[in-house]
Amino acid sequence: MTDRKASYGEFWPFYLQEHARPATRNLHYVGTMLVIAIAAFSVLTQRWLLLLAMPVAGYFFAWISHAFVERNKPATFTHPLWSLISDFRMFFLWLTGRLDRELEAAGVARTKPDQSS
Repeated sequence: MTDRKASYGEFWPFYLQEHARPATRNLHYVGTMLVIAIAAFSVLTQRWLLLLAMPVAGYFFAWISHAFVERNKPATFTHPLWSLISDFRMFFLWLTGRLDRELEAAGVARTKPDQSS
């Protein structure tokens, strides 16, 4: 992505378009779940150094998905905060069954899971 988006409202549909393939989104969900699990475990056990693993877990799966599935550049490089917010927004919309509506509004074609490559 070479141009910066002026607002989060403009960024969100772009973000979803950059995550059009189900396999890309699925790998993001794995990373997000790991981040949440690491945070919870760290708090429960008071092992605060484990918090350092959160960005590694989150970015690893996201960047792998962009490099090998979606074949695009992660929006993190130009919009780091909006990308982080959008990762969690996408995850919780998916978790609550409301993501399809957002994908449709962003113009992301619905594909079957086996059509992700």
